[in-house]
Amino acid sequence: MANISNASAHWEDTLENGFGTISAESSQIFTETPYNFKARSESQAHITTPEELLGAAHAACFSMAFSMVLGQKGLVAKSIDTTADVTFETTADGPAITKIKLTNHSVIPGISEADFQEIAKIVKESCPVSKALATVNIELEATLG
Repeated sequence: MANISNASAHWEDTLENGFGTISAESSQIFTETPYNFKARSESQAHITTPEELLGAAHAACFSMAFSMVLGQKGLVAKSIDTTADVTFETTADGPAITKIKLTNHSVIPGISEADFQEIAKIVKESCPVSKALATVNIELEATLG
């Protein structure tokens, strides 16, 4: 059975002067959270961006997928911490997300550095968000603690 998660966005005015709100409809974890175009080019507190949300989704997906692959190998992580730096910039083809850098730090008893790096690479390619973003250059930095 498929699970469909829903989110919505509202926008008013021009791109440069406009503003909007986003809501996580399925979970209601956030509703009417503000976003705007200026926040995409200049970091602003209390204003989110599509890139920030994409990064959160990618980091969460990577961490869960990492746990799944570890479980398949009989391993359990004490902790899996992942961040995603999503680069938004203007290119010759217009505004674009040009890179996602995943940084992972995990504490996993009983795993070698070589096995850890192999699993990290497998997860980078196989987590559902990575697969959905296959056209974006996704970088990974993983450290075992």
